[in-house]
Amino acid sequence: MTPERPDPAVPTATYRLQLQPGFPFAAAAEAVPYLASLGVSHLHLSPVLEAVPGSQHGYDVVDHARVREELGGEEGLRELSRTARRHGLGLVVDIVPNHMAMSPRHNPALWEVLRDGPSSRRARWFDIDWEAQGGQVLLPVLGGPLGEEADRLKVDGDVLRYYDHAFPLREGTASLPLPQLLDAQWYRPVWWRLARTELNYRRFFSISELIGVRVEDPEVFEATHAKILELLHEGVVDGLRVDHPDGLAEPGGYLRRLHEATGGRWTVVEKILADGEALPASWPVAGTTGYDALRHVDGLFTDPDGSGALLDRYRAFAAPRTDLGGDWEATVRRAAYQVLTHELAAETDRLTRVASRLCATAPETALRDRAPWALRTALTELLVRLEVYRPYSPEDAVSVVTEEAAAQARRAFAVPEEAGAVDVVRDLLLGRYGDGPAHVEFRTRFAQTASALRAKSVEDTAFYRYVPLLSATEVGGEPGDPAVPPERFHAYCARVQRDWPATGTVLSTHDAKRSADVRAALHVLTECPERWADVLTDVTRAGEDVADPQLAWAAWQTVFGLGPADEERVRAALLKHVREAGLFTSWTEQQPPYEEAVARFVTAGPCGVPGRRVAELREALEPHIRANVLGAALVHLTMPGVPDVYQGTEHEYRALVDPDNRRPPRFGEDGGDKEAVTRAALALRARRPEVFGTTASYEPLTAEGPAADHCLAFSRSGEVITAVTRLSLRLAETGGWRDTRLPLPPGRWADVREPGREFGGEAPVAELFASLPVVLLERLPD
Repeated sequence: MTPERPDPAVPTATYRLQLQPGFPFAAAAEAVPYLASLGVSHLHLSPVLEAVPGSQHGYDVVDHARVREELGGEEGLRELSRTARRHGLGLVVDIVPNHMAMSPRHNPALWEVLRDGPSSRRARWFDIDWEAQGGQVLLPVLGGPLGEEADRLKVDGDVLRYYDHAFPLREGTASLPLPQLLDAQWYRPVWWRLARTELNYRRFFSISELIGVRVEDPEVFEATHAKILELLHEGVVDGLRVDHPDGLAEPGGYLRRLHEATGGRWTVVEKILADGEALPASWPVAGTTGYDALRHVDGLFTDPDGSGALLDRYRAFAAPRTDLGGDWEATVRRAAYQVLTHELAAETDRLTRVASRLCATAPETALRDRAPWALRTALTELLVRLEVYRPYSPEDAVSVVTEEAAAQARRAFAVPEEAGAVDVVRDLLLGRYGDGPAHVEFRTRFAQTASALRAKSVEDTAFYRYVPLLSATEVGGEPGDPAVPPERFHAYCARVQRDWPATGTVLSTHDAKRSADVRAALHVLTECPERWADVLTDVTRAGEDVADPQLAWAAWQTVFGLGPADEERVRAALLKHVREAGLFTSWTEQQPPYEEAVARFVTAGPCGVPGRRVAELREALEPHIRANVLGAALVHLTMPGVPDVYQGTEHEYRALVDPDNRRPPRFGEDGGDKEAVTRAALALRARRPEVFGTTASYEPLTAEGPAADHCLAFSRSGEVITAVTRLSLRLAETGGWRDTRLPLPPGRWADVREPGREFGGEAPVAELFASLPVVLLERLPD
């Protein structure tokens, strides 16, 4: 539990809008009457500060002092707020404290630093290692080595231009010959491929176009948060979502400063929790953005036995190597080694330099005589064994960088005495050698590298290699253990209500690999792994050109989950899939012949005639897909926490990985049963916030009878009951509900969606689900 709770004015539900030039503030304002009618209390806006022109997401901020002009500027945001308030809605805004765009011509603070160097008043803003690369900031923008690109570098007054890039020239250097001119700057334009190993500024993960911001500096915090705080204090904005806190030097310190500056406004953080990991209790926030909720809801609709059988079928079909998609843990470990030595090589080098310098100058003789290679090996072996994103303090590091991991790391050394480097690194992380500036810097760099490694190796690599069940490879997911039994779900909800009752919950987001409704369809495959394998045998016999069997398995699941769709959407998603997997092509080492083979396969197979067989299977399973779609939606909207409805998901919403899931929304369409369920739940939350809020309660309800395991039910504050069908295909195969009953708490209960239907006592589950596979009940007054 947090020691200090945010302002009690907590949203009842939020609605996420992805702002972009094609969907600015004015478009959001036009949608306000419709969104208010849904029953949400707040709009949840993607970043609103000035970003790189044309940005489709806004996370590449260039100026924290201005609201983005392409969206309508500050007046457009204020008008949206006024419109929202007239309809009873508030605003929650996404902020990006960790990084800014590495785009000097658009980023005035960065322009100043590149022009004036470390003496610039804004040099403290950016996480730059001025001791590396001769004191020049490497800018990996050239299309080839300098010798091939030199003629394209042009001096234009006091500006150096390269295509559409522009860089400031140091005073008095414009007339120098190019080699001397470049040597005289505080930066050095280099071939983009050097970023992997030579970069000397902290990035967002491995994205060189985003530079880390030192928001831990009070002056930087004030400068980068002044506009957002002004909007908060003037009532334009009501709450915040904090993007990627794990990249910060000290997330807890930042969040305490933010909490104080905002006056305790409702704030959630995009923290990805591993299975069993808890949000730091000292963080003064409402909770996470909700990926932990997503994992638990998805797991409810995943058959534990069937997921194991599906894994067996996948291994038989694709025959993946154990560490390249055959086994989850082995796949993650290998991906982590590759990321550290490839995408994050520069970060690993910087961390090793910090460790080497600390050991070489330490007063403790136990730290001396540690070779850089040994420290690098120790760091690598410990980093790849972390099972969470990062440690947050020396005390917390004991359970993150475990003795078991250290013992395994020592085995990487042929000479036992050299394995002492592992103990040195671990002891430094655990604070056993003190808390001097060098020690704090080392722990900070380790934690920041660890968070980038976890994101890149798990979400951006292993998720695309280990593909027996695509719905399990979701942000915050546990592909090695995807099913969540009801008792574990209930225990999770009880913890949330007790410890973080105002936390965010989500099912679909702008970062999700697949929308909730695509995943809902894929969950059904765990109930029929044999049928799925038989279909794949049939379509494989059709003779389409299979680029590789792992991709084929993933491609067929993609079209099953998505349903009928434009071929280009499927092709784009699968091209991203194979590049992220990095097995035969990648973003930086693209292999056109392989990628062309993938495109041909998509056209001839999943989106061709053989794809009709998969479409037929989906059509046959449609009632069970519908049960999952509605069940997940209702559970999400009524479980503990504040539900965030992603744009368009009040209807059935089928989307793949970005940018497919960031298309402008369309409002006003008939959303059928899903919209009806969504409206009923949101209206009930708005009408009776105390039943779902921070002082509410959560009570599991247990069905009785032959099909009891297929009914998931719970009560909120003794006033509302949610009941949904789970694993409906297995239910149908075993004879349906028969005389299964759900004992209801005392009183009479009315169906919120269908007035006139009332229940009490031991309600027959078949009657509860007579019209839909879900039901939402409200206690009638005595």
